[in-house]
Amino acid sequence: MTGVVQGQGMSSHPATPEPGGQRRGDKQRQAILQAVRELLQEKPFAELSVSTISLRAGVARSGFYFYFDSKYAVLAQLMAEAARELEELTQDFAPREPGESPEQFAQRMVGSAAAVYAHNDPVMTACNEARNTDVEIRNLMDQQFEVVLGQIVAIVEAEMKAGTAHPISDDLPTLIRTLAGTTALMLTGDPILAGRDSDLDRRVRVLERLWLHALWGGQS
Repeated sequence: MTGVVQGQGMSSHPATPEPGGQRRGDKQRQAILQAVRELLQEKPFAELSVSTISLRAGVARSGFYFYFDSKYAVLAQLMAEAARELEELTQDFAPREPGESPEQFAQRMVGSAAAVYAHNDPVMTACNEARNTDVEIRNLMDQQFEVVLGQIVAIVEAEMKAGTAHPISDDLPTLIRTLAGTTALMLTGDPILAGRDSDLDRRVRVLERLWLHALWGGQS
C-alpha cells in the first residue's frame, strides 16, 4: 500500500488552506476517523469499503481521498492515536517513581496497556488482521513495538545496575519481547492465550504477576 495519512509529514496536499477551510477540513477528517471506529464495531475491517466509510462520515469519495489515500491510511492514523494514548497513560514509559513498588509499577504498565486496548478494541483487532495484508500497517506496528521494547529494556537495565531488578533471564531483550508479545496477544483476546475466557480482569491480573515475577522475582 502506498496510502499515507495527512498531517503526518507525508501528505500529498502541501497547500495550507485558509483558517475557515482548515476547520471544515478538520471536521471532515475527524468524521472519517470516527466513521471507521463506528463501522469496526459492526463488521471486520476487510469488509469496509471507501464508499461505506464515506457514506457513514457524510463526505464524498473525493473528500475521503483528499485526506486519506486508502482505508488502510485511516487505520494507520487510528493506530497512531492509540499509541499516543498509551504513551500518555504510562507517562512515556517513565521509570518507577520514588516510593512506587515493583508491583505498583507492573500494575501501572499493564493496566495502562489494558485500558488502551479496551478503549481501542476494534481498532487493535483490525490492525492485527491488516498486518498480514498491508505493509504499512505491519511496519507501523513493528516500529511502535520496537520503541516500546527499547523503553522497557532501558528501565529494567537501569534497575539491574541499581540492584533493584532481578530478571529470570540474562537475555533481557528477548525476555522483554516475550513479555510484551504475550501481553499484546492476551489483551487482544488471542484465542490461544485467552481461550474462551472473556474476563479481561483475570487476564490482566495474570499479566501483572507475570511481569512482576519475570523482572523482579515477585518482589512486591
